[in-house]
Amino acid sequence: MIAAMMTAANLGARVTGWGFVVFTIGSVCWSIVGLSSGQTNLLATNIFLTVVNLVGIWRWLGRQRAYEDGAKSAQEASRRCAAPNLFTAGGIPGMAVEDASGNTIGKAVEALIECRTGTLSYVVVASGGVGGVAEELRAVPHDAISIGHDRIVLQLPAPAFAALPPLATGDWPAAAPSVKDAAA
Repeated sequence: MIAAMMTAANLGARVTGWGFVVFTIGSVCWSIVGLSSGQTNLLATNIFLTVVNLVGIWRWLGRQRAYEDGAKSAQEASRRCAAPNLFTAGGIPGMAVEDASGNTIGKAVEALIECRTGTLSYVVVASGGVGGVAEELRAVPHDAISIGHDRIVLQLPAPAFAALPPLATGDWPAAAPSVKDAAA
Protein backbone atom coordinates (compact mmCIF):
# COMPACT_ATOMS: atom_id res chain seq x y z
CA MET A 1 0.00 0.00 0.00
CA ILE A 2 2.89 2.35 0.78
CA ALA A 3 4.47 1.65 -2.62
CA ALA A 4 1.15 2.22 -4.35
CA MET A 5 0.79 5.64 -2.66
CA MET A 6 4.39 6.55 -3.55
CA THR A 7 3.87 5.80 -7.23
CA ALA A 8 0.32 7.14 -7.49
CA ALA A 9 1.19 10.47 -5.85
CA ASN A 10 3.54 11.34 -8.74
CA LEU A 11 5.84 13.38 -6.49
CA GLY A 12 8.83 13.17 -8.80
CA ALA A 13 11.22 10.56 -10.10
CA ARG A 14 12.88 9.77 -6.79
CA VAL A 15 9.69 9.11 -4.81
CA THR A 16 8.15 7.12 -7.66
CA GLY A 17 11.38 5.15 -8.10
CA TRP A 18 11.59 4.30 -4.42
CA GLY A 19 7.96 3.19 -4.61
CA PHE A 20 9.10 0.62 -7.18
CA VAL A 21 11.89 -0.44 -4.80
CA VAL A 22 9.26 -1.13 -2.13
CA PHE A 23 7.15 -3.02 -4.71
CA THR A 24 10.24 -5.08 -5.63
CA ILE A 25 10.89 -6.05 -2.03
CA GLY A 26 7.28 -7.22 -1.75
CA SER A 27 7.36 -9.22 -4.99
CA VAL A 28 10.65 -10.90 -4.03
CA CYS A 29 9.22 -11.82 -0.62
CA TRP A 30 6.06 -13.27 -2.22
CA SER A 31 8.25 -15.18 -4.68
CA ILE A 32 10.05 -16.76 -1.72
CA VAL A 33 6.69 -17.69 -0.17
CA GLY A 34 5.54 -19.19 -3.46
CA LEU A 35 8.77 -21.15 -3.86
CA SER A 36 8.86 -22.45 -0.29
CA SER A 37 5.16 -23.45 -0.27
CA GLY A 38 5.09 -24.96 -3.75
CA GLN A 39 2.59 -22.37 -5.08
CA THR A 40 3.83 -22.12 -8.65
CA ASN A 41 1.18 -19.59 -9.68
CA LEU A 42 2.19 -17.26 -6.83
CA LEU A 43 5.84 -17.75 -7.73
CA ALA A 44 5.33 -17.11 -11.46
CA THR A 45 3.18 -14.04 -10.88
CA ASN A 46 5.67 -12.46 -8.51
CA ILE A 47 8.69 -13.24 -10.68
CA PHE A 48 6.90 -11.34 -13.45
CA LEU A 49 6.05 -8.50 -11.03
CA THR A 50 9.70 -8.35 -9.94
CA VAL A 51 10.77 -7.86 -13.57
CA VAL A 52 8.13 -5.13 -14.03
CA ASN A 53 9.27 -3.43 -10.81
CA LEU A 54 12.92 -3.55 -11.90
CA VAL A 55 11.93 -1.76 -15.12
CA GLY A 56 10.16 0.84 -12.94
CA ILE A 57 13.30 1.31 -10.85
CA TRP A 58 15.43 1.73 -13.98
CA ARG A 59 12.99 4.20 -15.52
CA TRP A 60 12.34 6.36 -12.45
CA LEU A 61 15.60 6.17 -10.45
CA GLY A 62 17.78 5.95 -13.54
CA ARG A 63 16.62 7.66 -16.67
CA GLN A 64 13.87 10.02 -15.42
CA ARG A 65 15.89 11.07 -12.36
CA ALA A 66 18.79 11.97 -14.67
CA TYR A 67 16.47 14.10 -16.82
CA GLU A 68 15.10 15.90 -13.76
CA ASP A 69 18.59 16.44 -12.33
CA GLY A 70 19.84 17.89 -15.65
CA ALA A 71 16.89 20.27 -15.90
CA LYS A 72 17.30 21.35 -12.28
CA SER A 73 21.01 21.93 -12.86
CA ALA A 74 20.31 24.22 -15.84
CA GLN A 75 17.65 26.06 -13.85
CA GLU A 76 20.00 26.66 -10.91
CA ALA A 77 22.94 27.63 -13.14
CA SER A 78 20.79 30.23 -14.90
CA ARG A 79 20.13 31.92 -11.56
CA ARG A 80 23.86 32.38 -10.96
CA CYS A 81 24.80 33.95 -14.30
CA ALA A 82 23.82 36.72 -16.69
CA ALA A 83 21.78 34.37 -18.92
CA PRO A 84 18.01 34.66 -18.74
CA ASN A 85 16.57 32.67 -15.84
CA LEU A 86 15.27 29.27 -16.86
CA PHE A 87 12.62 27.03 -15.38
CA THR A 88 11.61 23.56 -16.42
CA ALA A 89 8.46 23.39 -18.51
CA GLY A 90 7.68 20.12 -16.74
CA GLY A 91 7.79 22.08 -13.50
CA ILE A 92 4.81 24.28 -14.39
CA PRO A 93 2.15 21.76 -13.34
CA GLY A 94 1.97 21.96 -9.58
CA MET A 95 3.39 25.50 -9.31
CA ALA A 96 1.53 27.74 -6.89
CA VAL A 97 -0.42 30.56 -8.53
CA GLU A 98 -0.70 33.85 -6.65
CA ASP A 99 -2.33 37.18 -7.30
CA ALA A 100 -0.22 40.35 -7.34
CA SER A 101 -0.75 40.73 -3.57
CA GLY A 102 0.79 37.34 -2.86
CA ASN A 103 -2.49 35.59 -2.05
CA THR A 104 -2.63 32.00 -3.25
CA ILE A 105 -5.24 31.57 -5.99
CA GLY A 106 -4.62 27.93 -6.83
CA LYS A 107 -2.09 25.83 -8.73
CA ALA A 108 -1.05 25.37 -12.33
CA VAL A 109 -2.15 22.05 -13.79
CA GLU A 110 -0.87 22.39 -17.37
CA ALA A 111 0.79 24.78 -19.79
CA LEU A 112 -0.02 24.88 -23.49
CA ILE A 113 2.70 25.83 -25.95
CA GLU A 114 2.15 27.05 -29.54
CA CYS A 115 3.70 24.57 -31.96
CA ARG A 116 4.72 27.07 -34.63
CA THR A 117 6.42 29.61 -32.36
CA GLY A 118 7.26 27.54 -29.28
CA THR A 119 5.81 30.27 -27.07
CA LEU A 120 3.52 29.81 -24.12
CA SER A 121 -0.13 30.30 -25.07
CA TYR A 122 -1.81 29.83 -21.72
CA VAL A 123 -1.61 28.12 -18.35
CA VAL A 124 -4.53 26.18 -16.91
CA VAL A 125 -5.03 27.09 -13.25
CA ALA A 126 -7.04 25.01 -10.78
CA SER A 127 -8.71 26.83 -7.92
CA GLY A 128 -11.18 25.93 -5.20
CA GLY A 129 -12.15 22.46 -4.17
CA VAL A 130 -10.21 19.98 -2.08
CA GLY A 131 -7.91 17.34 -3.52
CA GLY A 132 -9.17 17.99 -7.04
CA VAL A 133 -12.83 17.57 -6.08
CA ALA A 134 -15.02 20.56 -6.99
CA GLU A 135 -12.06 22.52 -8.35
CA GLU A 136 -12.52 24.92 -11.24
CA LEU A 137 -10.07 25.19 -14.12
CA ARG A 138 -9.41 28.44 -15.97
CA ALA A 139 -7.18 29.28 -18.92
CA VAL A 140 -4.93 32.23 -18.10
CA PRO A 141 -3.26 33.87 -21.12
CA HIS A 142 0.52 34.15 -21.16
CA ASP A 143 0.44 37.93 -21.05
CA ALA A 144 -1.52 37.84 -17.77
CA ILE A 145 1.14 35.91 -15.83
CA SER A 146 4.76 36.08 -14.85
CA ILE A 147 6.59 32.89 -14.03
CA GLY A 148 9.06 32.81 -11.18
CA HIS A 149 11.32 30.04 -9.92
CA ASP A 150 8.67 28.48 -7.74
CA ARG A 151 5.40 30.28 -8.44
CA ILE A 152 3.28 31.92 -11.08
CA VAL A 153 2.03 35.43 -10.36
CA LEU A 154 -1.14 36.69 -12.01
CA GLN A 155 -0.90 40.12 -13.57
CA LEU A 156 -4.64 40.58 -13.12
CA PRO A 157 -6.67 41.14 -10.01
CA ALA A 158 -8.29 38.14 -8.34
CA PRO A 159 -11.81 39.24 -9.45
CA ALA A 160 -10.64 39.28 -13.09
CA PHE A 161 -9.27 35.75 -12.65
CA ALA A 162 -12.58 34.64 -11.11
CA ALA A 163 -14.39 36.22 -14.09
CA LEU A 164 -12.55 33.97 -16.56
CA PRO A 165 -14.94 31.25 -17.74
CA PRO A 166 -14.36 27.85 -16.09
CA LEU A 167 -13.14 25.20 -18.51
CA ALA A 168 -15.26 22.17 -19.23
CA THR A 169 -13.61 18.86 -18.43
CA GLY A 170 -11.80 17.60 -21.50
CA ASP A 171 -12.81 20.63 -23.61
CA TRP A 172 -10.10 23.25 -23.35
CA PRO A 173 -9.91 26.18 -25.79
CA ALA A 174 -7.66 26.37 -28.85
CA ALA A 175 -6.46 29.74 -27.53
CA ALA A 176 -6.71 31.54 -24.22
CA PRO A 177 -8.87 34.62 -23.75
CA SER A 178 -7.07 37.92 -24.17
CA VAL A 179 -6.06 39.94 -21.13
CA LYS A 180 -8.67 42.56 -22.08
CA ASP A 181 -11.39 39.88 -22.03
CA ALA A 182 -10.12 38.62 -18.68
CA ALA A 183 -10.00 42.10 -17.12
CA ALA A 184 -13.42 43.10 -18.48
